[in-house]
Amino acid sequence: MTDPSSASPLSPLSDLAAEEKALRSGSFGQVASHYERFRPGPTPAVVDWLLPTHVGTVVDLGAGTGALTRLLVDRADQVVGVEPDDRMRSVLADQVPGARAVKGRGESIPLPDNSADAVLASASWHWMEPVATLHEVARVLVPGGILGALWTGPDPDGPFLVQAQALLAQRSSGAQDGPGTGDADDRSDEYAGFILGDAARPGSTLQIPPGAPFDQPEHEAFTWDIALNADELIGLLGTMSSIITLPEDTRNGVFDEARRLLREFLHVEGQVTVDVRFLSDVWRSRRHD
Repeated sequence: MTDPSSASPLSPLSDLAAEEKALRSGSFGQVASHYERFRPGPTPAVVDWLLPTHVGTVVDLGAGTGALTRLLVDRADQVVGVEPDDRMRSVLADQVPGARAVKGRGESIPLPDNSADAVLASASWHWMEPVATLHEVARVLVPGGILGALWTGPDPDGPFLVQAQALLAQRSSGAQDGPGTGDADDRSDEYAGFILGDAARPGSTLQIPPGAPFDQPEHEAFTWDIALNADELIGLLGTMSSIITLPEDTRNGVFDEARRLLREFLHVEGQVTVDVRFLSDVWRSRRHD
């Protein structure tokens, strides 16, 4: 169950039509509480690498409900979560009272010039216009300040997803070779495609174009396992923008099919858990004069 709106080496999200990108980027507020409950944030080791020392002010850009923000409150004197969606920002303010939640976006950060020591973006950079955001981040950062971008999600090369993809591919091949049952098989194949994340996903790369006042970024990758049961796996699937924006009947069909596949093919049901490997691709750059 990979995330069309988080880290992946698949097709870049920039290939999406502008209308679909706007629809998907604004969809998360519809499920803000669900997102907070089921979408895992990065491992603390990511923050150790991004911020090797304590800083004065750090900005979490596109903070969502605060998955990264809560890891920053002990790393800075002041943490500012910038989030454009009122519903997501309300959960952020409630869940991370040690941070200041403000309305804004990457292209328009409501902070003074040279006021932040670090600006970080977790699973949000790909929703922003990169050149405008780079220059806005440069305005806010002090010279030598840190820009960090990270994408976190289930690792497509992790054992669980590799097994799930192989079983679903085998099942699909068997269905094509067999007699089939018409519309039911077609719907099942459609749902399986959504479950595996066949929609476009962003490339997990921070690119610094010529003229932007940043050093070329360093890169590090972090992996770790999280034990998830069937409800948690279905919950995670429901935080993906490509799923949130489906018609309700299709979305419910995807959830039902995912639960059936977990039970029948992977023997995950009830309180049985499976270790899902998560991956954070992390990029770090510094502002120069």
